Amino acid sequence: MFTGLVEELGIIRAKALGADSARLTIEARKILGDIKTGDSIAVNGVCLTAVEIDGTCFKADVMAETMAKTNLALLKPRDRVNLERALRLGDRLGGHLVTGHIDGVGTITRIERHDIATLVTIWAPPEVMRYIIKKGSVAVDGTSLTVVDFSADSFQVSLIPHTAHATTLGFKKTGDTVNLEGDLVGKYIERLLAARETGGREKTGQGITMEFLMDKGFLT
Repeated sequence: MFTGLVEELGIIRAKALGADSARLTIEARKILGDIKTGDSIAVNGVCLTAVEIDGTCFKADVMAETMAKTNLALLKPRDRVNLERALRLGDRLGGHLVTGHIDGVGTITRIERHDIATLVTIWAPPEVMRYIIKKGSVAVDGTSLTVVDFSADSFQVSLIPHTAHATTLGFKKTGDTVNLEGDLVGKYIERLLAARETGGREKTGQGITMEFLMDKGFLT
């Protein structure tokens, strides 16, 4: 579990490709202070496992599913990436609850300056837009942001100068892709409401009936 507060910008030093997978070598400094092999690290919002630590770099494997469903497949040496260590119990939750499991990949369609803020408009697929609400939270490349506004297929976020400087979002251009994760609380609410509306019949097609109990041997 993460918070969406990026701790530092790492640099891709190497990318070794497998048949459908990859092993990333990422240079970092701050986060390596207390990281050990097997620990989880969010890389551009994707939860990866540090499989090897060597000096100022760590290595992480990216499986085929992650390559297909995130923008990590597009990374190349010298690219910058957002890095965050896993949340510890007792830490301040300055962002919002982020799992590191990407819901979809979005595309930046517009970037504009408004006083000190940078307004970024992002096209997003339906599986992400269903969790977007005004003033709600969304993780963009692992960065916890607040939704300023949204339409049927896109939403807008605002970057303060610190966020633009301390994350990859400040270096993005129109047409670039971003990993998106909807708000975890919204997902649970959606699931609970669906169960209430269907009486728990989403998977079985039926609720707990007298016939069901008799068929399973609970009643005679």
